[in-house]
Amino acid sequence: MKKIGVFGGTFDPPHNGHLLMANEVLYKMELDEIWFMPNQIPPHKLENSFSLSRHRLEMLKLAISGKERFKVETIELEREGPSYTFDTVRLLKKRYPDHHFYFIIGADMIEYLPKWSHIDELVKEIQFVGVKRPGFQVDTPYPLVYVDVPAFEVSSSLLRDRIKNRQPTDYLIPDEVKVYVKENRLYET
Repeated sequence: MKKIGVFGGTFDPPHNGHLLMANEVLYKMELDEIWFMPNQIPPHKLENSFSLSRHRLEMLKLAISGKERFKVETIELEREGPSYTFDTVRLLKKRYPDHHFYFIIGADMIEYLPKWSHIDELVKEIQFVGVKRPGFQVDTPYPLVYVDVPAFEVSSSLLRDRIKNRQPTDYLIPDEVKVYVKENRLYET
């Protein structure tokens, strides 16, 4: 049975912090692969202020290019409407019955877990892996396995602001993603 880490998010844009977190979880949890899963519409961000799915998907492919144990899973982009993890996990388990899934969440999402749709059922379906992050509370009544990751203070919102304000993003975002953002004039206004 393959052990797969599922890392969901908007990835708008994907950055080196995402890659660092995924790599640490991959090795510390002894997983076979990490599947990056871009959301169609995350329930907690229904204002639709993020880039088109095709851009986020392409940037993610560029970010993980050459990393053989990193894959992109598009199951949430194939569906209409909000991306609820409960529905996604059920679909993943149906499509890949010979895989064991670990759902990776950052500390910001750990705080939000009580608001997740069907959370009490969801924690019976999948193992959550929580990644600690400075400034966020990681106490939760839900069963999580925690992984420590070296501190790397970067976020997609920080990068969007830096790009919009023409500030440097060197060492924060993969070069291939940086080129894609520039060529497609993302986040400029």
